[in-house]
Amino acid sequence: MRLFILGLGYSARHFVRKFGGSFSHVAGTVRDPGKRDDLAGIEVHGFSGDRPADETVNRVSDADVVLVSIPPGSTGDPAIAAFGHVLAAGRRKVVYLSTIGVYGDHAGGWVDESTPPQSALDRARMRVAAEQAWTDMAQGNVAILRLAGIYGPGRNALVTLRGGTARRIIKPGQVFNRIHVDDIASAIMAAVQHQGSGTWNVCDDEPAPPQDVIAYAAQLMGVAPPAEEAFATAEMSAMARSFYSSSARVSNARLKRELGVTLAYPTYRHGLDALWRDGGVRASR
Repeated sequence: MRLFILGLGYSARHFVRKFGGSFSHVAGTVRDPGKRDDLAGIEVHGFSGDRPADETVNRVSDADVVLVSIPPGSTGDPAIAAFGHVLAAGRRKVVYLSTIGVYGDHAGGWVDESTPPQSALDRARMRVAAEQAWTDMAQGNVAILRLAGIYGPGRNALVTLRGGTARRIIKPGQVFNRIHVDDIASAIMAAVQHQGSGTWNVCDDEPAPPQDVIAYAAQLMGVAPPAEEAFATAEMSAMARSFYSSSARVSNARLKRELGVTLAYPTYRHGLDALWRDGGVRASR
């Protein structure tokens, strides 16, 4: 199989490190190839949302699997705008990385893939529109993976604590799910191998308040956690505050049942324990 990745971000690069050997050829896009020196073994193409080079279009056309991790913008999905005419012309597996943020606020209640998206955030609404566009374009062979809050080597509560940027913001009733990047990689590979289309939540087993994750990381490090701050009075950017606008417990039962994924890190404690043992406290680039 030949793999092309639209958007070689954190999760996509980790997928290649774990499963790249399963493909005969791996290529993908970055905004500026000259600034990336961590993509050994990947044929890199520049793409910043404008008209792609003919060589890039040809590589996408030749791919058996296309992994999409470029987010939509205010004018729509740039990947579909640039490559949709090519992808619609043939049958190949498309895996689209979306977000559980599409569900919106459920006051801490449980949701699953049958729950209608209802987010009030513009960026989540754009995700829903992008999901539908990829579903329509991919002719019945697209996997929509809705990812929870991503963490892993270089991006986790241990890193923010060591860097002095961790905060314990307390908003009563606030919970959400997380997912280790290693489990994302396993979910992507399971989706590649799955026949047909579908939507799956890629999240852990235990939605939890964000302050609990920081407190547990501090315990592992043997340091005092940062002081609690009330959400109502905490100084935060509009973007940071928006992440607290939704509270929901997201089920991963369909991921396990239909794709056969067994999580290596079913809770944030499992993930942080492993990261601490492996020295994963250095920030990623």
